[in-house]
Amino acid sequence: MRIFKFGGASVKDAAGIKNVYEVLQQVGYEDVLLVVSAMGKTTNALEIVIRNYFDKSKELQSSVQDVKKYHNQILMDLFDDDKNEVFAAVNKLFFELEYFLSNNKSPNYNFVYDQIVSMGELISTTILAHYMNFMGIKTNWIDVRNFIKTDSNYRDANVNWDLTQQNISKNVKKKILNITQGFLGSDENNFTTTLGREGSDYTAAIFAYCLNAESVTIWKDVPGVMNADPRYFENASLLNQISYREAIELAFYGATVIHPKTLQPLQRKEIPLYVKSFINPKLPGTSVSKGADLEPHLPCFIVKKEQLLISLSSIDFSFIMEENISEIFGLLHKFKMKVSLIQNSAISFSVCIEDKFGNFAELKNILSKKFKVSYNENVSLYTIRHFDEKAAKMVEKSKIVLLKQVSRDTMQMVTKEGN
Repeated sequence: MRIFKFGGASVKDAAGIKNVYEVLQQVGYEDVLLVVSAMGKTTNALEIVIRNYFDKSKELQSSVQDVKKYHNQILMDLFDDDKNEVFAAVNKLFFELEYFLSNNKSPNYNFVYDQIVSMGELISTTILAHYMNFMGIKTNWIDVRNFIKTDSNYRDANVNWDLTQQNISKNVKKKILNITQGFLGSDENNFTTTLGREGSDYTAAIFAYCLNAESVTIWKDVPGVMNADPRYFENASLLNQISYREAIELAFYGATVIHPKTLQPLQRKEIPLYVKSFINPKLPGTSVSKGADLEPHLPCFIVKKEQLLISLSSIDFSFIMEENISEIFGLLHKFKMKVSLIQNSAISFSVCIEDKFGNFAELKNILSKKFKVSYNENVSLYTIRHFDEKAAKMVEKSKIVLLKQVSRDTMQMVTKEGN
């Protein structure tokens, strides 16, 4: 089987849904499983619903209505007849959302988040499956929560591979177009879980691994994997081939084209990953597979915005030793801080982190009891793989470099904007 993943940008409106149909007409759809994200910015819109729910805001109902209106417009643009059963199917999902908002008793934010935000993928795949049927492509809509089983670590769940393998290998029908949701799973109590933001790529890799798939293709609005994000760097170049190892390195440092967890299951079975354009589906795109590290061999630039640079120093000028570092990392783990860079000296220790869950204020209070804490908010972390002097100068231009670290293949800099 071939696994295709379509992200939110590819299904953001009726034209996007129609284009998925056109892509399948060009590249074939037999023995294909589609993994599909929520439409457009639906996840962000549902996050506003969650915030209003917890704030007991008067805006709660209007934020739900905004999500409804957005999807209803897409339905009206796709289907001439509002008697089509897709309208009832989508309304049923919105009823489930509203029922949960009215009856939930759990105060656990992460649990509530997963139950609500998952509606985006359930709705998008329902609409897409009905449209494919409407256009004459028979589909098998799969509720991924019956297939991918996880623990109860809501918002960042860990896959139970044994159960997931059994479910997928026994129950996925071949010789038909399967459509399922990215990003989602369920725990042993059948409550919805999510695999982390951008986890739809990971979903595609899970299905590929369990089905011994021929390949995975991620369809994007770019021609493939570039050596830099075109939003931040001019003259970005297409990479034709990347090795698994190099792609894992790029993902680790924060390249957003491929999710960090996606590559490991594919590498284990040497399943190639293609990143292609849904605008020009016949172009070759980028292949991630066994082989040359990079083709062409160019410096690769990765930037992570809105980072925190924290520097800790001992209050009494004593050395920061292993037990101190161990304690610091224990706290970083406890408060779910994503560490991107580390640097230490005899009496100081610096980390560049991502405060994904908004826990920095609480962490700072605890650290301040033992260390002198200084920090810079809203800094940028630049990583250059296969750097050269020209690449380094380009990044440093008109910025203040707060910290720099260099190894054989990689240069990292924490910067803030210069005056």
